[in-house]
Order: sequence, then C-alpha cells, then structure tokens
Amino acid sequence: MGKTLAYKILENHLIEGTLSPGEEIKIKIDQTLTQDSTGTMVYLQLEAMDVEKIQTELSVAYIDHNTLQTGFENADDHEFIKSVAKRHGVLFSKPGNGICHQLHIENFGIPGKTLLGSDSHTPTGGGIGMIAIGAGGLDVAVAMARGTYSLVTPKVINVKLTGKLRPWVSAKDVILYVLQQLSVKGGVGKIVEYTGEGVKTLSVTDRATITNMGAELGATTSVFPSDENTKAFMESQGRGDDFVPLAPDTDAVYDEVLEVNLSELEPLAAKPHSPDNVDSVKNIGPIKIDQVAIGSCTNSSYTDLMKVAAILKGRKVSENVRLVISPGSSKILAKLASNGALADMISAGARIIENACGPCIGMGQSPKSSGVSLRTFNRNFKGRSGTKDADIYLVSPETAAISAIEGVLTTGMNSELAEIPPVNFDFNDNFIVYPKDSNKENTPVAMGPNIKPFPLNVALGGALKAEVVLCAGDNITTDDIMPSDSRILRYRSNVPYLSNYCFENIDTEFPARCKAAGNGAVVGGENYGQGSSREHAALVPLYLGVRFVMAKSFARIHRSNLINSGIIPLVFADPADYSTLKLGDKLIIEDAAAQVEREEIIVRNETTGKEYRMLPNLSELEKKMILRGGKINLIKSEE
Repeated sequence: MGKTLAYKILENHLIEGTLSPGEEIKIKIDQTLTQDSTGTMVYLQLEAMDVEKIQTELSVAYIDHNTLQTGFENADDHEFIKSVAKRHGVLFSKPGNGICHQLHIENFGIPGKTLLGSDSHTPTGGGIGMIAIGAGGLDVAVAMARGTYSLVTPKVINVKLTGKLRPWVSAKDVILYVLQQLSVKGGVGKIVEYTGEGVKTLSVTDRATITNMGAELGATTSVFPSDENTKAFMESQGRGDDFVPLAPDTDAVYDEVLEVNLSELEPLAAKPHSPDNVDSVKNIGPIKIDQVAIGSCTNSSYTDLMKVAAILKGRKVSENVRLVISPGSSKILAKLASNGALADMISAGARIIENACGPCIGMGQSPKSSGVSLRTFNRNFKGRSGTKDADIYLVSPETAAISAIEGVLTTGMNSELAEIPPVNFDFNDNFIVYPKDSNKENTPVAMGPNIKPFPLNVALGGALKAEVVLCAGDNITTDDIMPSDSRILRYRSNVPYLSNYCFENIDTEFPARCKAAGNGAVVGGENYGQGSSREHAALVPLYLGVRFVMAKSFARIHRSNLINSGIIPLVFADPADYSTLKLGDKLIIEDAAAQVEREEIIVRNETTGKEYRMLPNLSELEKKMILRGGKINLIKSEE
C-alpha cells in the first residue's frame, strides 16, 4: 500500500505515536512563524516558559497585521516582539516587508519541512510541499521551546486535478470550487492533498493560493507535490539549493477523492457571508459594486498583480468604484515599480496601499454602509470588513480587476489576457533583523504599558458550576467571538481591554453577563470557532470566566486553543439537546476532575433538572491540560 505525500512528511518527522487516522502523534517542527496580531501573546508565553534557546531550525517573527500607527500601542508591541526575538534567536521581519505567508514561501520555506504558525493561513507553505499547520499561539511558543507539536493524525483527501485552466479562470476559482463541494467544515480532521496531471499546469503561487484558502475548509493543512514548477520558483527566489523533489507513491491510498477538471471551471465568487457560499459570476449577474480590494496572503503574488496591471493598463477604474491594491511583499512591490506595472495601476486610478494584511483583517479600507465590495481575500464573514451591513464577495484578481473597470461584477472571458513571463527576484535583507549575538541575560524585554499578562486558568477540582451566558448558532467564527478590526486590533496584547468587545456582534451584554455569573458556559452549534487561529477567542472568554463550551462540533484550531486555556470543549452526544438550553440556566459537572478522565461527561441543568451526555473526545495529553488548567500550567508542573 503506497503512502500519501502528507504521511511521508509526517512519518519523517514522527517522534511519538502511530500514524493512523484518529491517533495522537507528536512530530518534530522545523520552522515556526508568528505575526504581530497573535505574536505578542506567543512571546509572552515563550518568556513565561523561561526558555534559554529555541529548538527549531528557523523561527521568524513577522510584522504585517498591526501596521497602522495611530497611537503607541502597535509600536510598543513591535518593539516587544523584536526584543524577545533577539533574546531567543528569532528572525524579525520589519513592518513594510510584507505578509508573513508570502514572505515565508519566498525566503525561508523548504519542501519536506514542517512549519507551525500562529496564523490560520500558515498552510500557504503547502504550495511548496511543506506540512504547514496553523495553530494557536501557545502551541507555537511550545514548538519553539521544545521543537515539537502534538496533533491527532488526520485523514487525507485527494483532490485529483485534470485538465488546464482557461484564461480568466484562476487558482482562486479552484479553491472556491473545492469549498463549494466540501463546505467550511468539510476538511475538519483532514489534510487535503492535490495530485493529478492538472497539478503540473499550476505555478507555485497558484498552489499557494489554493493551500492558503484551504484553511476555510477547516483542514489541518493542504499540500502539493514538490516538482519542476517548485524548482523553478525556488530558483527565481535565489534559493535553488533548497529544492527537494517530493511526491506521493503512485499507488497511494486516500480516505476520500474529489476529482476536479480544471478545464471545466469558470470564474466563481463566494457570496456573503461565508467562503463556501459559492456561485458562478455568470449566475450572480452584473451587480453594482462600490469597492474592489486586491491583495491579502491569498492573492498578492507577483503573477496575480501583473495580471491585474495588464488588465488595468490604458484603462480607467469606474467612477463609482474605489480600487485598492496591496502587494504581498517588498520584493514584489520593487519589481512592479521597476517594470512599470505599478505606474499602469496608478494611472488607471488604483490606490496602492502598504505591503500588509490591511483590509483583509478590517484594518482600513472598510466599504461604505450597505456597500458591495469585491475582494481577493479568504474570508467574507459578516462585519469582518469593518462595515457590518456591507456585502463582501470573494473573487480572483482577474475578476476583481475587470469588475473595477466595468463598475459591476463581471468577467473578461470574451477578451484576451496576457501571459506573465517568469522573473527572478532579489532578497532585500534590509527588512530583516537577524538575532546576532543573541543573549537572553543581556537583552532586556521592551514591555510597553499596553502589554498585559495573559490570563491563566486554575486546576480542575470537584464540582464545576457555571451559568449559560450565551446561546449561539452554527458556524460561529473567531471574529464573532473576538472581533479584530481597526478599533481594537492595537489592543491584542491587552486581554482585559479586549474583554469589553467579546461577542459584541452576537450579544453586546455578554461581557457584563459573564462578570455577573462568575463562572460561565457557552452553548454553540456546528463548527464552533471556525476561522482565524487567534487564541484571543479563547483567552478573552477565559478572562471573563468561561469554564466550558457545549457545542454540536468544534473547529480544529479553536478547540485546541480552548484546551490550551483549560476551557473544556464538550460535544453533544445528542445534537437535539442543543435546543433545550436557555440563557441563564444553571449547570453543574459533578466531580469534574474524575469525569474528564471518562469518555462521557454528564452536565446537569439545575434549572430544569435535565441531564446532558457530553463527549469530551480528549486525548491523554489534552486530559492532563484540562486537569491542570491549561498548557502553561501543565508545562510548569513538569519542570
């Protein structure tokens, strides 16, 4: 029986456990990355572990989220991250260098290596044949400290590609189609592996778009083989020596297969307010648009932006449309500036904004009230843009550019589209601070006044009582739990301040209700906690006293973040029980510490007398974390 590429790489990094779906394993982590929105917590946690030296081959701290300097808070966070990076031998990427995922595949990613990142879109690295996994900040801190990561062995889905994309159809349309077929929870507990003759027709940046947005499937990661296209990409970045050929066995066995004929795809769009709410641009029709935003870690590559420039050249953005473009990295921007493409964009009426995440995370460029915005981004959750009543559509760069000209959602399928020839890039070291002569004892930590300690839970004891403080629906996102926009993004290192905004889009009374209850329980539906990897969606509820969450199912990363914080994730044995819980119900878990060790936990509703059979589905390691009150407490107890 042949092996999948994913299992080959995992097997090569296996430290403990059996590589069988559902079994817990521990793997070696070669590289880590952080970004500044989650990075402050990562490095606070790394400091709390009192580590002398990181155990990874390479770790990089990127600044790409909180780049808008409207006060001292972001600047202080950046200085803090820079100082801790220097103490521990971590590379520091300055603001303006670009978006972490684009930068990492350009400069540091290596086929066959493992990468753990404190951002859900870390699977971008799968575009060059890495096992690249997004995780909570604490998991990344532990990976730096110990060089390992524990996970449940995923199943592997084979997405078999045939044919070749037509002009005006792009990699974005491929992943939108996969999302349409599998849904935002179709990848939970799985790795998506791309194979087939169609793979050869996709460049590395095409592949990176697909693996990047694979995060919206809920997948552990996505991966492509490393082949001649990978080699060409590595050579274009001046890193030909880092190329390693990788492929699955010809007789590899997969748990599921989805066949996609690239030749049959057409331009697609994800309609409001979910990445899997996908339809063809043709079917949606020529809806009037107000804004177009091109960029993000999904679609800000050189090839993407050169196609945009070619479409815009000699033409004019519609008078009713605001077009903003954010390149993915400084080297891409430099190339666009030197070859004239940047001038073509500007001449057409495009606004060029910083090489950063920017509007993708609600940091600037919000649409007008009740506006329609086309974006080449990866998420279109309600309110994520910064405008609660805006309609956000996710599209390819080609569709975005031609629509910006026409003023309506459309495609250019009936016109020519220029081929973009390959080019070579120069690495700009001036944006990287290398940890020369790093010394923990002689390198002080720059701790600004906005940086507050992260909350810690307490060990689990006897009876655990809690009041239902929220009843939520399906597909609750981490943006729903802990919003991330320009108002509050600069306070990511200040959990007490953030707590005032927890669940504000769902229930503005949530923080006050939690404080009144003391101990709280949250009730959720399917796929609770989908979206970003930000652990603030667990840390802030922890600060507010949430002790357990009862849901029909959980998104992978958020579930891990809850456990890392000592919050118990419980799945309804009978999903129908979900509808019987009401706000204010008084709940109790008798002898909680003993019950956590069992396959089933009984939660009794003291208000109604009803008992609920709940499934913790905890591994042995996860049980230890819950009993100790979280991962940090467990680590300290083992010292």
